[in-house]
Amino acid sequence: MPVIIFLAIVAVLVIMYFVYNNREIALRNEAEAQRQNITNIFDKMWKVFNQQGQVADKYYNDFKSIYPELIAGRYMNRSGDAWKLIREDNPLYNNELYKMMQVSIEALRTEFATNQTRMLDIIRQHKTLIEQYPGKWFIKNKQPIDYVVISSSKTEDVINSRKEDDVKIFS
Repeated sequence: MPVIIFLAIVAVLVIMYFVYNNREIALRNEAEAQRQNITNIFDKMWKVFNQQGQVADKYYNDFKSIYPELIAGRYMNRSGDAWKLIREDNPLYNNELYKMMQVSIEALRTEFATNQTRMLDIIRQHKTLIEQYPGKWFIKNKQPIDYVVISSSKTEDVINSRKEDDVKIFS
């Protein structure tokens, strides 16, 4: 009977070893996949911003180049007061491209932040797994997952100084 109890304890310990190490490996692999996902989202984000900006610039430049000719052609060689009574609708510059760009910026920045938050959650889970008992006894790879949040210099300055005094939006 004592041999069976001993073997049962050994079996449980071996199972725990594999369970905890497999969980650690799964979290490490998930973190690497998430790192690649963040890279992919960042790349997509900047390509969308850049290309939408190019479209808006092209539209603006095209509109700017044809508008004077359209207006000049409409009002050239008109004489008399009768023409003053006629109200015409002149072509208007459409700002929908800018609205679309703003929506893209907000949506893609949110997607990017959400994926960085997911990465931080994976790191938290991993850290908890390798630091808490009983898993701590069984896990052989206790190296933390290395990741630095992608942020702006402005944010870094605020975090380091612990002050955020620049509240003007347009300056």
